[in-house]
This record gives sequence, C-alpha cells and structure tokens, in this order.
Amino acid sequence: KPCPLCDEAKEVLEPYKRRFILQEVDITLPENSAWYDKYKYDIPVFHLNGKFLMKHQVDIQKFEDQLRKVELRSD
Repeated sequence: KPCPLCDEAKEVLEPYKRRFILQEVDITLPENSAWYDKYKYDIPVFHLNGKFLMKHQVDIQKFEDQLRKVELRSD
C-alpha cells in the first residue's frame, strides 16, 4: 500500500544506502502479523542488526551513531 511516511524515511536514508542493506517488511501480509500487532500504529519502524532503532521518522543523528558503531565492530 502507499506509505508516504515510509517513502519520506527512505529518502532521508538514501545518502547512506551504500553502508547498509534496507530490508522492507510489509506488515499487512499475513506472514508478518506479529510485526503488524507490534507496530501497526508506529510506522515506519527501523531495526539495525535485528535491534529496534527508531520509529515514526528517521533520527539521523541516532542512525549515524549506531551505523558507525556497527561498522567499527565489523572491521
């Protein structure tokens, strides 16, 4: 379905796309009902390396800090 909030968040993250893999999850699909139950009122939601990071909108400072930590651990 159209998700203007998701589209906006993806635009904000666009400059970082070479530094991470964005996996989108459609929470309206039956197989994602657990995500729907958890986040139906909070989209978009972001996890980084399987851990909750932020919701509603991109907190770019938080994203940059956490992405940097992940990159440092993987070197």
